[in-house]
Amino acid sequence: MGLKVSLVVSDLAGGGVVRAFLLGQVLKKLNYEVEVVGFNFGKELYAIPPTSMSVFSLPGSKYPELFKQIPLILKKIDGDIIYAVKPKPTSFGVALIKRLFKHRPLILDMDDWELSWYGGDEWKYEFSLKNLYRDIFKKDGLLKYADHPLYIKWTEKLVFQADAITIDTEFLKNRFGGIYLPNGKDTEMFDPHKYNPTISKERYHLSEYRILMFPGAPRPHKGVEDVLMALEKLNQPDLRLVIVGGSPYDDYDDKLMQQWGRWIIKLPRCSVETMPEVLAAADIVVVPQRDSLAARAQFPLKLTDGMAMAKPVLTTKVGDIPEILGGTGYLVEPNSPDQIAQQIEYIFHNLSAANEKGKQARERCITYYSVDSMSAVLSNLIASLQLK
Repeated sequence: MGLKVSLVVSDLAGGGVVRAFLLGQVLKKLNYEVEVVGFNFGKELYAIPPTSMSVFSLPGSKYPELFKQIPLILKKIDGDIIYAVKPKPTSFGVALIKRLFKHRPLILDMDDWELSWYGGDEWKYEFSLKNLYRDIFKKDGLLKYADHPLYIKWTEKLVFQADAITIDTEFLKNRFGGIYLPNGKDTEMFDPHKYNPTISKERYHLSEYRILMFPGAPRPHKGVEDVLMALEKLNQPDLRLVIVGGSPYDDYDDKLMQQWGRWIIKLPRCSVETMPEVLAAADIVVVPQRDSLAARAQFPLKLTDGMAMAKPVLTTKVGDIPEILGGTGYLVEPNSPDQIAQQIEYIFHNLSAANEKGKQARERCITYYSVDSMSAVLSNLIASLQLK
């Protein structure tokens, strides 16, 4: 085994851990020893780690208790290279502290614009003695929380302190600079030839349905409601939307079930090794992003899920999505259930052509969005750091 990389994650109960596990897969392919290190501000890990991935998780808390826990995390960040995932105080902030004492190369990865969740540049903290007292000293004061947007805003101003930055969208590149490192996929693991769709449908009790699959955690900006409205409009009893994993953040899944439960089948979350078998059961993979600031800054991981498995991908014209697909999927306008409904009908009426387009999507994924293509980028980046 070669040098060690410490991947520092802001919250192992948050979505950033999926990107961390992907980066870990790429680094292990390059023969680095990898350990994922981070706080866990929830009840469990957001995603099941790959079986070969070492993960150190420390329960997170609010300030000021968190200050006592930071030294414990710092001790675990012992890699020859520090790779912070997201410009947050509990990842990049902690990594900067570590570099003060151990002069190790520090890379920052950004797969979201974190402030976009709060309104972007429009967000401002109203400084006043009253607000500061309330937010610092009250029991549930907002500034006791590690991911308060004020702290994120401060941390984003420090991104230039990283020795290198990796990003996954043009939006982030234009805003922060950095090296483009897309959300790729292990196309050897995600290989449709290794799985039988009929057997997968039987295993997950989906045989009687035509399956649209959303292999992720629904959130309002991800547009799952638009697909459900499209299914309501089509009103065809053999159509179902399969949601894999669900959202760990709140009760959004329950709200979807209450309104559109007749169209939804929920499957439990699964490991990355199991996901290809689940995806094999899909007839169409849907990635219906809505046009929001957060969505424009993202590279949806679910795109390469569908592409790698040679599935017809139905998605929206948001952010980098049209460029990522490069004509190998089906695009509609965002927030357009009627267009989604039309495309669902079109795909099923022309399924042979749609599956052929899925094969083209897989070839594109292998060329541009595979773990191998990510490895080449990251290998060159790390080599340049070690030469300094």
